[in-house]
Formats: sequence, C-alpha cells, structure tokens
Amino acid sequence: MIKEDLVHLFEQSIKDHWSAPAFSDYNGSTLTYGQVGEQILIWHRILNKSGIRKGDKIALIGRNSIHWALTYLMTVSYGAVIVPILADFSSDDMEHLINHSDARLLFADPKILDQLDVDRMKELEAVISLKDMQCVISGKKNMARNREAVFSEYENRKVTAERFTLPEVDKDVLSALVYTSGTTGFSKGVMLPLRSLTVNVVYALHHFDLKTGDTMLSILPLAHAFGCAFEFLFPFCTGVHITFLNQLPTPRILLKALSDVRPKLFLTVPLIVEKIYKGQIKPQLEKGALKIAWKIGKIRDIIGKSIHKKLIRTFGGNLTEVVVGGAGLNIEVEAFFKSINFPITVGYGMTECGPLISYSEWQRHKPASVGQIIDYLEVKIGSDDPFSVPGEIMVRGENVMAGYYKNPQATARTIDDEGWLHTGDMGVIDEENFIFIRGRVKTMILSASGQNIYPEEIEEKLNNMPFVRESLILEKEGKLFALVYPDYELADTRGVAVEHLEDTMEEIRRKLNRKLPKFSQVAKIKLYPKEFEKTPTKKIKRFLYEI
Repeated sequence: MIKEDLVHLFEQSIKDHWSAPAFSDYNGSTLTYGQVGEQILIWHRILNKSGIRKGDKIALIGRNSIHWALTYLMTVSYGAVIVPILADFSSDDMEHLINHSDARLLFADPKILDQLDVDRMKELEAVISLKDMQCVISGKKNMARNREAVFSEYENRKVTAERFTLPEVDKDVLSALVYTSGTTGFSKGVMLPLRSLTVNVVYALHHFDLKTGDTMLSILPLAHAFGCAFEFLFPFCTGVHITFLNQLPTPRILLKALSDVRPKLFLTVPLIVEKIYKGQIKPQLEKGALKIAWKIGKIRDIIGKSIHKKLIRTFGGNLTEVVVGGAGLNIEVEAFFKSINFPITVGYGMTECGPLISYSEWQRHKPASVGQIIDYLEVKIGSDDPFSVPGEIMVRGENVMAGYYKNPQATARTIDDEGWLHTGDMGVIDEENFIFIRGRVKTMILSASGQNIYPEEIEEKLNNMPFVRESLILEKEGKLFALVYPDYELADTRGVAVEHLEDTMEEIRRKLNRKLPKFSQVAKIKLYPKEFEKTPTKKIKRFLYEI
C-alpha cells in the first residue's frame, strides 16, 4: 500500500523550493513555487465562496501553459475532480464531454471558448479564461465578484513557506476524469483516484534522473496522462523548473526551445525519434564513402561517437535520457540508437493506469522490450506459456483506474472480478518481468491455417523499407493488404517519379515477403495519398481505414 500522499508532495515541494522558478511559458512569464502556492490558496478560497464542493468536476481545455498547470494543481489539491480535455478534440466533442462529465466550471483558452456554445452545457455555472484567469461567465454564485473579493483579501496578506499548508485529500477519492482518444474512435472517461496519480509520481521520483534545479521542456499534451504525469506532476514534486511550449512543436521551434531550456530528461513519442533517424541520420549513412566506412568496426565507433555528440547537442546539451512512450519504437531505430550508446529507453502505459505500466532506465533497458513492470503492479499474460506464446497483457495494482465514468458495462469488460485490468495488448514477458508487446488483441488476424498474425509486426518491417513513410496492414477476404503513405521527399531526392511509385512498391512487397512467413505474406501494397490520421500520442486511428 503506497504511503505517500500526492497533495502532501505538492505542499512539501512548494515549501522546499519557495523562491525557485516553477513554471514558465516559453518566451513568456514565470511563476516561482511560492507564487504557485499562493495562487492555489487564493483559488481554493474562490471555489469555496462560489459553492464548489469536494468531488465537483472542473473541466480544463487548452494548450500547455502556466495557467493550465495552476488550474490542475488547485483543483486536485482542493479535492475536486479535474477533467482535462484535449484541445485537439472537435468543438462538438468538447461540448459532449463537458456535459458527460457533469462539470460545474470550465477553464479554457479564449480561442477554444470562441468555438463553444456555452448555452448547450447546462451544468456549467462559470467559465474562466486561461489567458488571464478572469471570469468570462460568472454564474448565479457570481464567481467574478468572489474572485475580486478574495484577491483583495490576499493583497496585503503575506503567505510564507513556513505557514503554507494544503488540505488533506483522501487517496481513494476521484481526482481526475480523463477522456481517452484512442485508435478505436470512442472516448471513455477514465476515473483516476488520487492514489493512481500518486503511484506514478512516486515511482518517477525513485527511478527518473531529475533533481531540484533541473529544467524540463513540456511539449506533450498535458491533457494526456503521459505528459501530465512525467512532464508536469513528477517534475513539480522534484523542484524542477518546467517550461511549457504552448505552441505547435515544429522542428524549428522545438530545436530552438531545446537549446534555450536545455532539459535533462526529454519525453517524446516514437514518431519524432523515428523522423530524426529516417530523415536525418539514415540518409547520411547510406551515402558514398560513409556507407562503406560504417561497415568497418573501428571507424564505425568513431562515426557513432560523433553522431552521439551531435544528438546530445540537438537536445540542448544537458540530456541524460530520452523516454519514448505512447506507442512502440521501431526496432531498427532503437537498435541504431543503442549501437551509438545514446541514452534512450521505451516505456509502456495506458490512461487506465495513470499511465505507467512498465519502464526501465536506458542502461538496463532490454532491446525490443517496453521495460520492466513497475513496483506497484503485478503482470499476467493470458497464455499457457507467457515467456514465448503471446497472450493478452493484464495488470493489477494501486494505480489501476476505478472504472469508466457512467459506463459499468465497459468497466466490467476491462477489469475482471479478480481486479485484473485487461490492456487489450498482446505480448510476452521474461523471467525479470520485462514486457515485449506483439500487437493489439483487436487487430490480431487469424490466418486460414490458424496462425496468429500481428499487423504491427509486419508494419514495423515495412516502415523500414525505402520510400515508406508509414503503413497499415489490413485484411480482406483472407488476404493481407498494405496501405502505404509514401516518402515523397525521398522519392524526389532519388529521382523516382510519383507515377513510378507503384512499381517501386511492388519491388518492396517482394522484399518484405521474403522476410515474412508464408501465412503472413502481403498480397498487394496500395498507395495512400496523405499522412494517416492519428491520436495525440501519434498512434494511427486504424478504425478510419479499410481496403
């Protein structure tokens, strides 16, 4: 049973780091830990005067920012329930989720508010702008007036680190209601108790290499559990200075921000790492003299060290680890980074665990695995031979969700009578509880000969082929087909005309099939003209595509 208390960890970090910088908006303002603490107390008083009770829902929509983080902290530490909604959802979806969650308050970016019809959200009592934390709609309790009164109360009140305290919040109460945005196209409200958030933070405190005074660049959407836990909550409890990149992380903007912030730990999704390898590194290693030199042991080591140094500089020069999550990392890409001793590792999780299931430090990470099951969880594989025959990955422990909001049927399908959470992922484990994912239960294809086919494994091999940017393996009438979004840039560079790409793909198909067993051979590759639509963690929304 976990002993720590997340709200107490917030309180202790604020007290211990009172004068240190806590949050910055990139190229914007900064708040110290003490200022964050003072704002939390002020908003607790505003919520209380406005009749907001413990357990009430507070919706939050916007890009990563100081005010987003402040709203999250003051809600959870008050004992209310935060409902972070992805800014990438459509306005109709946002309105539906605000209504479904029974939110009484809404904190949102002004640009998002312009898209919403507040009259359709009947339970809302007040709306606050994340731009300046002013009340846009005040409600019957007149939150705007309460806000002004409380700020006046605190104007001459001196809050000190010694006197700063936060209220007690029970570890089993609901703290976050997080709506998934998965590959199946249906959003479910994941109910995360405070203990689930606490487990993730405490695990990170013991296993991630961050210390007081370090810097963190937050680029993942904080409304998603991965970014929230490890770019925000854990660093805040450590005394880290967190900078929020509150704009689209294009390559130019991201490289500049990395150089300015110089983070020690960097969290990302596989797509970014794979683009660096396939777009910048691999083409250089396949050219002329360098292609030959790369095959010679000692020279290869020298080239590898040079690439390693350049990559560290690319990430700001202060990097000790890159953690990839949200989806599996391509095996070829991972093998390359390991070969040059680059500090990269892969974790695994899902929103329903708040999110972490497995992780291992880069020095201990086993190739092709997604890390070792975390201390607070048990793991079970639904297979007679869990070490070699894939089965559904099931986990049980303190960070598992309480269930899906207003959806007991989905909860019963996901958490069985013995408390095992069925992840929907297929995999195996080894003797040290390292997890190796093979694919999704729902995407697994049963061949005519009774063999299990995991489309993700074929896609990984296909994605390593030239001229393939990304792919999807689909089944129709007992045959496998591949949808491929081509690498048009590489085709231009190598002088392959678009009209000849289909012929090129046929050559690639034959090469691919030589690497596959007969029961999983691809019958045809079809070109897809644009990038596949993805979730915020860059997983392809498979349900949108068919042959």
